[in-house]
Amino acid sequence: MLVLGLESSCDETAVALVNDAGEVRANLVLSQLAEHRPYGGVVPEIAARSHLDHLDGLIVKALQEAGVGFDDLDGVAATLGPGLIGGVLVAAMTGKAIAAARALPFVAVNHLEGHALTARLTDGLDFPYLLLLVSGGHCQLLAVEGVGCYRRYGGTIDDAVGEAFDKTAKLLALDYPGGPAVERAAQEGDPERFVLPRPLKGRPDCDFSFSGLKTAVRQQAERLGDLSPRDRADLAASFQASVADVLVDRSRNALARFRRDTGQPGPLVVAGGVAANRNLRQALAALTEAEGTVLVAPPPKLCTDNAAMIAWAGLERLRLGQSDPLNARARPRWPLEELRTPESELEARS
Repeated sequence: MLVLGLESSCDETAVALVNDAGEVRANLVLSQLAEHRPYGGVVPEIAARSHLDHLDGLIVKALQEAGVGFDDLDGVAATLGPGLIGGVLVAAMTGKAIAAARALPFVAVNHLEGHALTARLTDGLDFPYLLLLVSGGHCQLLAVEGVGCYRRYGGTIDDAVGEAFDKTAKLLALDYPGGPAVERAAQEGDPERFVLPRPLKGRPDCDFSFSGLKTAVRQQAERLGDLSPRDRADLAASFQASVADVLVDRSRNALARFRRDTGQPGPLVVAGGVAANRNLRQALAALTEAEGTVLVAPPPKLCTDNAAMIAWAGLERLRLGQSDPLNARARPRWPLEELRTPESELEARS
């Protein structure tokens, strides 16, 4: 079974071809960094127009790279949310058009489910597992019990961790995108020079908060005045250390709850764009080793937005006999908890 995946929910235009043997036949991602850099963030209108300009050409390139044609496809999967709705509509309508023209099944993929199931593509992971989903717009801990079956343990009560990285980069006058820029600066910094807060650390729940941490970075920067390269590096390192401590603390609580719910110690999967951060991966690896389980982290290129994860999520649903009508609507907001698994499948599992 070969599925075409399309992704355009933010500022990456992506196309992939994946088969049910777990082979990624093509995985193309066109970044829009140059278009958005002057604004220091993603401009929705610019993003949508860029998707329109480039998606068709990327589809042709992906088919050529995989050595296949439209007649070889067994299905089409496209992100229908959550995301910037103008961009989401580009992949959604293109995917529906291809499915209609070729009489192929169409799968409306939740972008977050794409991240949630990536570890099954890369590592062949069995259900259940604990997921730490960390990206520019999302920060949550979930028990992944099956396709369409997610139990939320906690989430951010204000800002997502990726947004905190981006805002910190702006405060420190670092490059765009903020996450990689902060990580690069932190490599040369002293993480103990500045004492920054660890919001919610030590609480018994699994929620997150990062607004206070951003405020503390701003206050430190204002106190210093003209920031030297050393100041920037030390603030970046201190910020990154604080984030890692918080994510480890919250994940430890979630692992304990997951063990109570399932009788299993893990594994812990980290996914989403922030999961590409090496310092975070090291901190989570130390946590899982101490907790007697393992950390599963997909390759960085499959942590950031891509279409391979969308094609794979579509495959997972097609193998269960699921597809969506061509009038399925695009959604700017689409929590994972709103996904549903057919009762017949749940009964078969039990």
